[in-house]
Amino acid sequence: MTYHSIEWLEDSGTLRLLDQRKLPEATEYLDYADAEEVATAIHDMIVRGAPAIGAAAAYGLVLTATHSQAQDAGALRDELEAAAATLAASRPTAVNLFGAIKRVMARVADEELDTVAGLRDAVLAEAHAIADEDVRINKAIGLNALPLLPDTCTAIHHCNTGSLATVDYGTALGIIRTAHEHGKRIQVLVDETRPRLQGAKLTAWELKELGIPHRVIADGASGHYMRTQGVDFCVVGCDRVAANGDTANKIGTYNLAVVAHENGVPFYVAAPTTTIDLDTPTGDDIEIEERTPDEVHYVGQTRITPAGVEVGNPAFDVTPARYITAIITERGVVYPPFEENLRKLLRE
Repeated sequence: MTYHSIEWLEDSGTLRLLDQRKLPEATEYLDYADAEEVATAIHDMIVRGAPAIGAAAAYGLVLTATHSQAQDAGALRDELEAAAATLAASRPTAVNLFGAIKRVMARVADEELDTVAGLRDAVLAEAHAIADEDVRINKAIGLNALPLLPDTCTAIHHCNTGSLATVDYGTALGIIRTAHEHGKRIQVLVDETRPRLQGAKLTAWELKELGIPHRVIADGASGHYMRTQGVDFCVVGCDRVAANGDTANKIGTYNLAVVAHENGVPFYVAAPTTTIDLDTPTGDDIEIEERTPDEVHYVGQTRITPAGVEVGNPAFDVTPARYITAIITERGVVYPPFEENLRKLLRE
């Protein structure tokens, strides 16, 4: 792979992020030196995808620890608490963001870490662990999905869930990548994913880089392809899975799941266990981020709506569990009843 969505630069103590707003026209990296800048990068979708923003937030805390002028551990803990609050406010839906912050701050709370140097080392080690685990998790998800996929198959993929949305490899797109690398003859129909076009811009770019056959289609064309040309499965990522299996993902996922159900097409969700939130009972309890109207008003620099009209722009929707065939995790494949089997998976 010739690109990285996120990279820690040890020599300079900075975080490097691939500016995903510029793809596919340009591959540009931005370097960050403090947590507030990273929070802005998460909010503005310079870095995006649930696993990637979780890792970015962890390294945002590392930046605070690295560049702090605090003279004692107590003062540094206070700075880290403030940075954690800033990072947590950057986006509301993806549970990985909060999980990564909580995990790093649990290390910060260890009273045995009573020096500034000790705290810095611990925060950096935890961020590295989160990043390394993400790659291992993604590869395991891909391997667990292999038995579900025909040797020759067509898939529909929504949004972007590859290396750009993770530390590396990918979740749902990682499943497609794994199938390709294991010799399955897979082709992908790539939803544009309006309004930000993550499918057309990012997923198509990744698949081209990987040499995997694909075709970009309008979001509204998925039903046509399922009904007339045959689709073997749909696969999507997720930003949060509720305890009952309801799943929050990029806007348009719910529509795709309903059409898949109507056409008898299996609908799979790729979900690292870090996205499973047993403290959230159902999808109705998931906060859905509402983004700026300009994302709908404009495509690039071109306005496509009349002046003065109102728009709605939810970033995510919730797919009810009844439309999901299976949830594929790094620990195995989970089938309905999800409320029972997700808890069983996490207990094991």
